[in-house]
Amino acid sequence: ILPLKETNTMYEKMSSSYPKSSTEEEYNRTPIIGPTQTRRKGAGIKEWLVVTLLGQTHLEEVGKHSIMKRTGLPGRDLRSLDPILSYPSTILGRERAIVINLEHIKAIITAAEVLVLNFKDPLVVPFIHDFQCRILESNETSSTNADTDDSNCKNSKDVPAAHGTRMLPFEFRALEACLVSACKRLESETLTLEQEAYPALDELTSKISTLNLERVRQIKSRLVAISGRVQKVRDELEHLLDDDNDMAEMYLTDKLAIQPLEQSFIRDDELPSEAYDADDERVEDTKTENTDESISGLKLNVEELEMLLEAYFAQIDGTLQKLSTMREYVDDTEDYINIMLDDKQNQLLQMGVVLTTANMVFNAGIVVVGLFGMNIEIPIFSGQPIQFWTTTYGTIGGCLLLYFIAIGWGKTKGLLS
Repeated sequence: ILPLKETNTMYEKMSSSYPKSSTEEEYNRTPIIGPTQTRRKGAGIKEWLVVTLLGQTHLEEVGKHSIMKRTGLPGRDLRSLDPILSYPSTILGRERAIVINLEHIKAIITAAEVLVLNFKDPLVVPFIHDFQCRILESNETSSTNADTDDSNCKNSKDVPAAHGTRMLPFEFRALEACLVSACKRLESETLTLEQEAYPALDELTSKISTLNLERVRQIKSRLVAISGRVQKVRDELEHLLDDDNDMAEMYLTDKLAIQPLEQSFIRDDELPSEAYDADDERVEDTKTENTDESISGLKLNVEELEMLLEAYFAQIDGTLQKLSTMREYVDDTEDYINIMLDDKQNQLLQMGVVLTTANMVFNAGIVVVGLFGMNIEIPIFSGQPIQFWTTTYGTIGGCLLLYFIAIGWGKTKGLLS
């Protein structure tokens, strides 16, 4: 171990012997490109389909942080839209956007546009077309700027009309299109499963086979999966209907209309206190009370959205009732099959008892034959042939008598049917 002073001197000599590197200016002119920078450049950038307020569509490649800044959503809400991750159906109302994750639809709804993530999915294309038709029907003056044909939209179903004297806001029309698409898909899958399930179950009751049992097993697995998805959508709608604050958060257009009013009062509050007299303070208090009443009225006046959600809650509840009825039919069929199998098992057990009794009686006859087969000289061996046949028939008759006595005793005790 060298002293510290000698060690420093040795380090300086070694460093001076190595060639010097390029100057700082040359180092700055040399570009440094690492493989990690190329990966980071495209990290989080995804392609979104944007549907505007006029029904126009275009594609945008936007990163995660840009989406968060654009919609005001936190990262955990965007995580629920990731197709790689498995998240259940959710509807999240936030300050400036609504996050939709319903079955095949993964979208973000704002007051002026809808951003669809998985627009390349064939199941999402009818949803986009239906949503554009709803925009055209609600705003005929801008139909020439839309990207869809009016003739196709006229043939579409479930196009919204004005609720009362007021047309639904843009975000509610988008939400309704999402609910329509999700409910249609679940109802279609339920109908397809019904068409396959009932004939397969009836065939199983008529003929129990391995093939029929496998078909019913697959149908039951699909039934459980679809029931879970429908139940999750129903629970999500029920949760929204039970919470007025969550429904009030979805009034994006109304919140944008109230926001300038709130900002004007904030600017008035920033003025110096000397600029107000007694009358101005009373006017300011009145304005503040009116603003509070309008905001509280927005939070409480959720009948419009409640009616919209109630309609689709009833529809999804009807689909769940169909699945419940099918599940009961499957359970009844399983009970019937189990009863039939138990009956077959009882018959096999009875047959086993009968065969065991017959074997026991037959062994009794073998005992008699074994006794007469001993190499012992007795008078019967030197008798007439009639004695042989008498002994033979007597042994057989005795065995049969013992057999019928055993079977009769089993029936008397209820062991045999």
